[in-house]
Amino acid sequence: MIDPSTAARVVADLVDLMRLETLGADRFLAQSEDIGTPAVFGGQVLGQALMAASRTVEADRPAHSMHAYFLLPGEHAPIEYSVDRVRDGRSFTTRHVVARQGERIIFEMSASFQTVDDGIEHQLPMPAAAGPEGLASELEQRIAMGERLPARWRDKGLVPHGLEYRRVDPDDLLAPAVRPSESALWMRAIAPLPDDPNVHRALLAYASDHGLLGAAMRPHGLSFMSGQVRPASLDHAMWFHRDFRLDDWLLYSLDSPSASGARGLCRGSIFARDGRLVASTAQEGMLRVRRAGT
Repeated sequence: MIDPSTAARVVADLVDLMRLETLGADRFLAQSEDIGTPAVFGGQVLGQALMAASRTVEADRPAHSMHAYFLLPGEHAPIEYSVDRVRDGRSFTTRHVVARQGERIIFEMSASFQTVDDGIEHQLPMPAAAGPEGLASELEQRIAMGERLPARWRDKGLVPHGLEYRRVDPDDLLAPAVRPSESALWMRAIAPLPDDPNVHRALLAYASDHGLLGAAMRPHGLSFMSGQVRPASLDHAMWFHRDFRLDDWLLYSLDSPSASGARGLCRGSIFARDGRLVASTAQEGMLRVRRAGT
C-alpha cells in the first residue's frame, strides 16, 4: 500500500510532466521521465503532444481524436513540440504536432478538436470483468517476484508511479501461458488529479500505451520482461468519446486481431465503471522475436 503523501507526490510529478514550458510561436518544451525503458516511454510523448496541441485550441473544443507515428526512439532528455495550426473551422479544429530532440524528429501527430454537439448515441457494451478491488497491482506483482525479477527492472520497476494498473487476468511476467489475445486491466491515478479536462485526456493518452502491444504477444506466450521480444510502437490512434476522470477506475479492454510481418495490430476500449465507453485506441507495433544466440 502506497502512503498518501507518496501517492500525492508521484501524481504531482506525473501532472508536472504534462505541464509544458512555452517557447513562443506555438513551440513548447517538455521534460522526460525514465521509467526503465531503453527509450523514452511512448505514452509520455503521446500525452505531451496532445497537451501541446490543446494549448493552441479554445477550451470549448475538446480533443476527440489523435493519430500519431513514432519515427525514432526518444532519449531520456527534454523534448520540443512544435504545433502547426492546420485548420480552425466552425465546429472542428485540426493541429499537427512534431516532436524533436536536437535535429532529430522523433514523433509526429495530427489531432482533431470539436465543439460539444448533440447527436445520435450508441456504444458497445462493457465486457464482464472482475472489479479492481482485491486485484494485485502490477507493482505488487513485480515486488512479489523477488529475485526472479530481472536486474534491469529492479530499479525503476519497483518505484511507485502516478498511475496504477491492475490486470483482471494476471499471468507470469516472465513465462506467460499461451492465451487468447483478449485481456483487460483496470487503471487510475493513485491520488486526485486537477479538474482540468486536458490533463485527464493527456494522461489517458499516456496510459493508453501501457500494455496495448502486449495483446499481440499473448497468443504466443511472449512477454516484455523476459527479453524474448524486441518491441517498438510504430503508430497510435485514439478517439475520445465521452467525459471521464482518470482518478476514477477505468477498464481497459484489449485485443489483437492480427500479427504478421514482424508487426502486431492491437486495439483497446476504455470504459468508466458505470459502463460508458469513454475512449478507443489502436496501435501497430514492431515485434521482433529474439532467437537463441541473437
